[in-house]
Amino acid sequence: MDACCSPERNEATPPTTGEAAAVAETATSGSTERRAAGADDLGVVHLDGGTFSMGDDSQQAYPGDGESPARPVQVSPLAIGETLVTNAQFAEFVAASGHVTDAERFGWSFVFGGLLPEDFPDTRAVAAAPWWRQVYEADWRRPEGPHSDIADRADHPAVHVSWNDAVAYTRWAGGRLPTEAEWEYAARAGTTSTYPWGDELEPDGRPVANVWQGSFPDDNTLDDGWMATNPVTAFPTNDFGLRDAIGNVWEWTTDWFSADRWGAEGGAGPIVDPTGPAEGTHHVMKGGSYLCHASYCRRYRPAARLANAPDSSAGNIGFRIAR
Repeated sequence: MDACCSPERNEATPPTTGEAAAVAETATSGSTERRAAGADDLGVVHLDGGTFSMGDDSQQAYPGDGESPARPVQVSPLAIGETLVTNAQFAEFVAASGHVTDAERFGWSFVFGGLLPEDFPDTRAVAAAPWWRQVYEADWRRPEGPHSDIADRADHPAVHVSWNDAVAYTRWAGGRLPTEAEWEYAARAGTTSTYPWGDELEPDGRPVANVWQGSFPDDNTLDDGWMATNPVTAFPTNDFGLRDAIGNVWEWTTDWFSADRWGAEGGAGPIVDPTGPAEGTHHVMKGGSYLCHASYCRRYRPAARLANAPDSSAGNIGFRIAR
């Protein structure tokens, strides 16, 4: 998969057999704890569902990602988070359930090197994307490693969250992750343009999402105001009421990834509520992140997609809930 955008765990030092087994056991057991009865404020927007064109047949699409061919897709009514799940919300989950994230179990996660102090000790980098550094003790509480914390980031998205962790949270909260089709339908917000607001990334020269400005990876002009994550309400909603569906952090979906995502689905009519392949090794992520830049990763379009392993985590991966 494309390590430039967001690396997967096996692109650094593989875990020992014991580490992998411990994580797998935790991931498959799930969380039996649930939010208190009546605690139903998931911060969701309710959508009526509808039919839209899913995918991208333009020259902006990445052929290997399976963005094309675009197909008409019908999505049933759903509720989906207005915002990404925040550090404050994830902390409530951890306090109630005792959940230990994959990053904590493995003892490390991936951090963008530009966020580390100049005197930070050398650590292993991803060969295909040396700006990604393997940082020990980096996790959702310490996004850049042991010298960092989230004391002033309660309203930022929880990061260093694996697919396994995201599923555990959604089960506890009485929801689930969105399917790729649901996510793209909600992110497009009834539009057919490149972005939910039109065909220009910065309409009238004004940033409306948190992606990299300048020259990646050495010079971020910070035109959008943020070097890394932003508060989940920092940018306006799209026409369906969602925030940060473009940029900020990558978002997990339920679907297994395949570059041939339509498989045997035939006919010209709409595909109803697709859920992706029945099995796989990587799950689909959507939306791009604060590190996306046109020079190497134009995956901040609603149609764009990326794959990552279920136990992988990084400082630009989060999620939102659906129901």
